[in-house]
Amino acid sequence: MSRAAAGKQAMVVSPHELASEAGAETLRRGGNAFDAAVAVSACLGVVYPHMTGLGGDCFWLTYGAAEGRVRAYNGSGRSGAAVDRDCFAGMAAIPHRGARSAITVPGMVDGWAAVLGKYGKLSLAEALAPAIRHAADGFPLSPDQHFFTVKCRDMLAECPETAAIYLPQGAVPAAGDRFVQRELAATLLALAAGGREAFYEGEIAREIVAGLRKAGGMLSEADFAAHRGSWEEPATGAYRGYTLYQAPPNSQGFTGIMALQALERFEPASTPHGTYAYYHRMIEAIKLAFIDRNRELTDPDFHKVPLERLLSQAYADEQAGRIDPHHALDFDSPPAGSDTAYAAVVDEEGNAVSFIQSLYFEFGSGFTAGKTGVLLQNRGSFFSLDPAHVNTLEPNKRTFHTLMPAMACLDGKPRFLYGTQGGEGQPQTQTAIFTRMADYGMAPHEAVAAPRWLWGRTWGESSRELKLESRIDAETIGRLSEAGHDVRIVDAYDYRMGHAHAISIGSDGMMRGGTDPRCDGAAIGW
Repeated sequence: MSRAAAGKQAMVVSPHELASEAGAETLRRGGNAFDAAVAVSACLGVVYPHMTGLGGDCFWLTYGAAEGRVRAYNGSGRSGAAVDRDCFAGMAAIPHRGARSAITVPGMVDGWAAVLGKYGKLSLAEALAPAIRHAADGFPLSPDQHFFTVKCRDMLAECPETAAIYLPQGAVPAAGDRFVQRELAATLLALAAGGREAFYEGEIAREIVAGLRKAGGMLSEADFAAHRGSWEEPATGAYRGYTLYQAPPNSQGFTGIMALQALERFEPASTPHGTYAYYHRMIEAIKLAFIDRNRELTDPDFHKVPLERLLSQAYADEQAGRIDPHHALDFDSPPAGSDTAYAAVVDEEGNAVSFIQSLYFEFGSGFTAGKTGVLLQNRGSFFSLDPAHVNTLEPNKRTFHTLMPAMACLDGKPRFLYGTQGGEGQPQTQTAIFTRMADYGMAPHEAVAAPRWLWGRTWGESSRELKLESRIDAETIGRLSEAGHDVRIVDAYDYRMGHAHAISIGSDGMMRGGTDPRCDGAAIGW
């Protein structure tokens, strides 16, 4: 598999080689970037099923060359109409696993239909063809899926339908074993024939709901039938001449803009790459953005997120002034799930798609609905049961979402497409990748491979430590520790840093793509 690629006609990056190949195959068959992106998305749901799938959500940033604008599609699902805090009376939190954690409608399939319906040249059946093939015929199980199957074995065994798929004959499949998903293949074939309605209003919805209800779940057929994602204006900002684009709330994407706009106040010359100042300033800018995010982020239909203020240049001045050059800010941030799949596609017409999708935790809820082969997300478990919390659980509500695809334009055209797996790590890694490309001249594969950090907690961790890959200079590590960061050294290419990918498009039209050495991905360009 290639970690770096270059070309002037097309570029595809994703966390799995077969998904990248699906995108390239679709482009070569006459599809455009939007068709290829759906093909990649669907294929990831088959070959990276521990991270994403039909039972999850998605967010898209699209640039249509013909219209010359960036748009966002919110493919996240709402809680059920009968799902409220009373459903979890007496509990401290919503369960993280099982049927009762699957309380939001999956938005993935709706996202495919929306993107193809607006911009695609091919049919849904044509875009799904590679995914159907890999589900029916099988593919070599990835090292990443094997790792997380071992980690989650006991949880996967709790649901018979899930265990039958992911623990065949009760055993964890080895990396490289042929992995077949016949029920998922049948569901994808039904989608190819019946379109979006087959999932939200047809037999698939009925089977999912029946499976949920049998296990104590709360979503209804009416919840599925009512689901609609939405085309929205992206959140925007500016950085050294670039226009920054992120998915708007309920995505946390605005934190990536907030951090960069604060960092713009410091010249790269005063912050050499890899130094104490480089890491400290970025970490602190992200923490400050998280404070506002934790206070404000939820479904904007329920609470207006004050983006005009948060993304203003005046507020960026204030944030930059709050960064203490010698001391780490200490505050608590709630842990978030970190398992996601990001990908991007650019075609020879200049169309570009930056998108991300997830089941939230690895293997989501762990609950596979009936005979569909669809593993449902547990994204709704991040709702709060505190009635005073901005992200409190209410019916028909979209939760605070970590998913955040990014795009940066120069002179009105896409220059960088970038994103990563990683929950709390997404804005942190995005900030590193973008500055490495925009300020320090790194190629995409260099930007994603360079040493990374991760501040904060994920589920199951009690501390707000700063994880630093061991390749970071020892003097820099020492200074970060002296400044009050709770430093922990991790592997040189630690899996917890996520799977990041990026595409750059030069003024000469040359495209360069890079995928993360921490995953099973590939960059394909020509």
